[in-house]
Amino acid sequence: MAAQELPLGRLDAWLRGHVEDFRGPLTAERFAGGQSNPTYKLTAGSGAYVLRRKPPGPLLPSAHAVDREFRVMRALAATPVPVPRVFALCEDDAVIGSAFYVMEHLDGRIFWDQRLPEIASAAERAAMFDSMNAVIADLHRVDYGIVGLGDFGRPGNYMARQIARWSRQYRASETETIAAMDRLIDWLPEHLPPEGAPAIVHGDYRMDNLIFHPSEPRVIGVLDWELSTIGDPLADFAFHVMTWRVTPELFRGLAGIDFAAAGIPDEPDYVAAYCRQTGRDTVPDWEFYMVYSLFRIAAILQGIAKRAIEGTAASSEAAEVGRIARPLAEQAWELARSL
Repeated sequence: MAAQELPLGRLDAWLRGHVEDFRGPLTAERFAGGQSNPTYKLTAGSGAYVLRRKPPGPLLPSAHAVDREFRVMRALAATPVPVPRVFALCEDDAVIGSAFYVMEHLDGRIFWDQRLPEIASAAERAAMFDSMNAVIADLHRVDYGIVGLGDFGRPGNYMARQIARWSRQYRASETETIAAMDRLIDWLPEHLPPEGAPAIVHGDYRMDNLIFHPSEPRVIGVLDWELSTIGDPLADFAFHVMTWRVTPELFRGLAGIDFAAAGIPDEPDYVAAYCRQTGRDTVPDWEFYMVYSLFRIAAILQGIAKRAIEGTAASSEAAEVGRIARPLAEQAWELARSL
């Protein structure tokens, strides 16, 4: 399938001219999964690579920004944040039909169930969560100006702009009335916390966007930087920690598990570890950020539901995933009412 999607002859010629020491012959296979940017493993005489492309065809102007992904990973290469080495960006649609970039292929493990049932030891699970926490703390400590990302985003008024953006996205993909979403769209702008110092935000930092070492309990690569920008690091961290509020049955979460037996830190311990590493005492508006995170994921899932109805969603599970928007929105509204 990948060979039919990618014109390997043109791609091989481009790689020879743009990736140092590249040599063929070239084969390609598409990675399974619901990436919004189709992603392929390239195998060549010179080794394995990963190609990530915009989907072909008409797209929203700011969507599928592979050029931004390439730029942020290149900027982070000299920092403690583990990212794959990026080799080259191609913005000429004539090569394979859409813009793409090529990066190194990291040999490691990706985990979809955050309870980590395939890991035998509670101590190893604890170390994996410690590593995941340390990496996002390292990201939020990077001086974005020094690494060349001073113009990567508009830091001011970040939360207000995000709430407006996801409200618009939700309205554009509404398929039925969800009263809790209507209430949240009114409530969130009226309860904005004071704005802190901006940082590089990943935008979708979660366990299945990380590659762990093949045998050691540590993160060796952070993937999927499509939503990265300069913004509020607490919003970024809260979206990551939201999984502690969601049950495994609802959306691959951790709520209700036996944390001590699993070796997984509970939410207060995990947040406290992040605060220690980023020089904070506490996060005073933490519950607001949780409401926002639940609202945001509900808006994202509603978008997936709409695409499933229109027949454009990449995943066969899209319609099922979209149905989760309502219970998540209701959970967010219950939390908002309690504040």
